[in-house]
Amino acid sequence: MKKQTVVAALLAAGAVTGAMAQSSGEGAWMVRARAVNLDMSNKDSTGLGLVVNNKTIPEVDVTYFLTPNVAAELILTVPQKQTVYSNGASIGTFKHLPPTLLAQYHFTGLQGYRPYVGVGINYTDISKVSLLGGAVTLDQDSWGGALQAGVDIALDRNWSINLDVKKVYIKTRVYSGGANAGTLRLDPVLAGVGIGYRF
Repeated sequence: MKKQTVVAALLAAGAVTGAMAQSSGEGAWMVRARAVNLDMSNKDSTGLGLVVNNKTIPEVDVTYFLTPNVAAELILTVPQKQTVYSNGASIGTFKHLPPTLLAQYHFTGLQGYRPYVGVGINYTDISKVSLLGGAVTLDQDSWGGALQAGVDIALDRNWSINLDVKKVYIKTRVYSGGANAGTLRLDPVLAGVGIGYRF
């Protein structure tokens, strides 16, 4: 009974906060699609001169407004293939999937513009590591923080243009011949532009 009461209370709270968001005349949900430039920091402590390539990737996010100002955003993409270089020479590839969950504050009262800031957590799943025929390997996952700033520029009641910048903290231990060789910090800056729909 206690569990059922807690679940009911949470559902009621979600309904109330969703209603609060909609009371401003806007929907509680927003979806966005972005093109994002992934710019790696590449801080390597291994002495191997490791660098992971930059690239532009697709990104989709789903945002739920708890109030007109406070929202939660889940950022998703598809697994991304990256190339690893050692002292300028390619030594292979790996894939990563980096979903990120953020708590946001949206500033209201600006005609046609809604800036926001966010803070949250990133989980990166690292897979299909193929470096020097298996002589070099990486951790399978990474947990780290994420920071965000952006702005939605209204086109009409539902549609908007989105500009967004994130700093995501991603690192992995590097193993050479089975021994821990050090840490590679990717810590990318993601600068994106896209379109959003609120309902």
